[in-house]
Amino acid sequence: MYAEVLIEYKVKSLDRTFTYIVPENLRDKIKIGMKVTVSFGMGDSTINGFVVNIKNDVNLGNLKEIISITDEELILNEELLELGKYVRDTTLCTLISAYQTMLPSSLKIKTINSKYQKYECYLKLTMPVDFVRSFIESEAKNQNQKDILNALIENEKVLKSKFSSSSVNTLIKKGIIKEVKELKYRINKENVRVENKVVLMEDQKRCFDEICNHLSEEKTFLLHGVTGSGKTEVYMHLIDVVVASNKCAIMLVPEITLTAQIVNNFYERFGGDVAILHSGLSAGEKYDEYLKIMRGDAHIVVGTRSAIFAPIRNLGIIIIDEEHSESYKQENTPRYNAIDIAKWRSAYHKVPLVLGSATPTYESYARALKGVYTLLTLPKRVNDAKLPKIKIIDMKEEMKKRNVVLSSYLKDKIRDRLEKREQVILLLNRRGYGTLVNCSSCGYTFKCPNCDITLTYHKSTNSLRCHYCGYYTTKPSHCPECKTGELKDFGLGTEKLEQEISSIFPESKVVRMDADTTSKKGAHERIIKDFKEEKYDILLGTQMISKGLDFPKVSLVGVISADSSLNIPDFRSGERTYALLSQVSGRAGRSGLDSEVVIQTFNPDNFTIKMIEMGTFIKNYQYEMSIRKTLKYPPYYYLVGIKICSKIYEDASKEASKVYKYLKDNISTESIILGPTTASVFRVNSVYRFQIVIKYRFDEKLVNALREVDEMYINHKTVYIEVDMNPYYI
Repeated sequence: MYAEVLIEYKVKSLDRTFTYIVPENLRDKIKIGMKVTVSFGMGDSTINGFVVNIKNDVNLGNLKEIISITDEELILNEELLELGKYVRDTTLCTLISAYQTMLPSSLKIKTINSKYQKYECYLKLTMPVDFVRSFIESEAKNQNQKDILNALIENEKVLKSKFSSSSVNTLIKKGIIKEVKELKYRINKENVRVENKVVLMEDQKRCFDEICNHLSEEKTFLLHGVTGSGKTEVYMHLIDVVVASNKCAIMLVPEITLTAQIVNNFYERFGGDVAILHSGLSAGEKYDEYLKIMRGDAHIVVGTRSAIFAPIRNLGIIIIDEEHSESYKQENTPRYNAIDIAKWRSAYHKVPLVLGSATPTYESYARALKGVYTLLTLPKRVNDAKLPKIKIIDMKEEMKKRNVVLSSYLKDKIRDRLEKREQVILLLNRRGYGTLVNCSSCGYTFKCPNCDITLTYHKSTNSLRCHYCGYYTTKPSHCPECKTGELKDFGLGTEKLEQEISSIFPESKVVRMDADTTSKKGAHERIIKDFKEEKYDILLGTQMISKGLDFPKVSLVGVISADSSLNIPDFRSGERTYALLSQVSGRAGRSGLDSEVVIQTFNPDNFTIKMIEMGTFIKNYQYEMSIRKTLKYPPYYYLVGIKICSKIYEDASKEASKVYKYLKDNISTESIILGPTTASVFRVNSVYRFQIVIKYRFDEKLVNALREVDEMYINHKTVYIEVDMNPYYI
């Protein structure tokens, strides 16, 4: 018997299988999809890999044997093996990297999994109960031995840790009891379902019924519901029906912050039938949750992007909440979009895919209007709660009054909410203290030595940090250039905003939620829980606070700098700005309180800002779509982004021109090639980046041309290529 093994190796040219002999002792155990340890290359070096095929005969000589099976229980099933090929073909990655991305960190190919397994030790009887009773009466030496045996007469097994080790060891030596180890899940909720007492409103019931009518079909639904319209309740009712039919569900959310709140809702509804998968879990927890899904001990998977690869076999529905979120697109290899993977799995299992959002992507909305997706709407909030009032503040006028951070109007509104003991959310989509630091004498500005951006000042650690490559340094007391000038920070980040709020409202309790305050495990959950329990009056943070969170006492939302996302040179900037402002506005008034949203901007006449004020998604959609049609952007054209990267500027520039010429000669003349130009951030982590963008509609030559370009640079000494199909940013 022989096995074809796909090994984990960084060299792209080795993205192929190698044949090994299956030794006699493994022939009854080996299966396709298993991880095995093999010898590879010269000497005795070992490496792990996946068995992708098993043969009885091969016409090859000098073959090595498989050394061992890495894990008999964890197997990539037939669906996931096929899905890996789809990821490889659509993202142009290697097959091994496609399989790697399906696994949590504790299950990567070159990781030894045994250290992540956690066991609980139990005791069980080995003798008949009558014999044990007789032993208790005649031979038991002490009360501890009697307690152990009486407990085992009443129970099939008992925890070893509850009893003294000496008595346990004595009874084991006598052969009356034995010790058994059982795998223990670190996250182990009560497997008790709470009775569903929530009755769906008319609009919710209409959407629920429509999806229920197609539970055995490959069909994509776009659930477009205003913030607070009860989309999550529709999701849970659908999952209720699916699980009742002995099938499984995958529910994706975009952020860890959302995962924490939604998971609690799901635990309350479905108990231990829920498994969670996201980057905030420890390696051991990820291992447990993955194993729980594989064993069928959980029928519901809730998680972020990578949870779409959960090894569910009997899938009944896939739900993607906040489908507009860019976090569903992976920005490093393989550059997949979780929504594309969900569509593939929906087709494979012939089950519905539900995409939900108050601000769906314009590509999704266009597909819904064309009938490619089925459009379902929730136009009103639950219990007819009012949407918040929107107030636009012109900060040009406020600057004349020396109101640099907060307008006088927003200050008054915050004060009013504090007096009413209601809560406030403030959005500033920029972390840190100051966005740049420079010298007041010579004008020297601190920049990242590795990237073409200024360093951000973080006052709490007195450090200057690059948010691209992670470089940081301590802020000096004097200018390193002229040695005498005073250093000043400019711009506004969440850290400075927190200080400003605490200064203006000293009686308030303020909590900040951004990448700096949530870096420790459990920080997201703690902040959300504390704010919901009203331990804080004001929550301020970056875009992670804008989506999906439900705080009943929030009646005021303030947006400190609404222009930051509008100024990004990207065709999606208007769409993103509308989504961000609309989503954060939706955090206010969800429980029926009179609520208001105050948006501070230097561009009050901007069309997108005006549409937020009017609450008109469709008009902003129509406006943006007219621009995209003229300029040939999605959904009218597809995009490919190609980055040509090198630490040597001249090499990157020269090879970018070669790539452009090759593409021009080898793809359809109807496709449009833009570039090469420098990328939006030209140098990142000491790597120079040139960019080519391709716009196309139907181009049969394109994928082969891209694959050939990619292969040209597999062994290049100084240049590498990054190909991104349907990029979110260009």
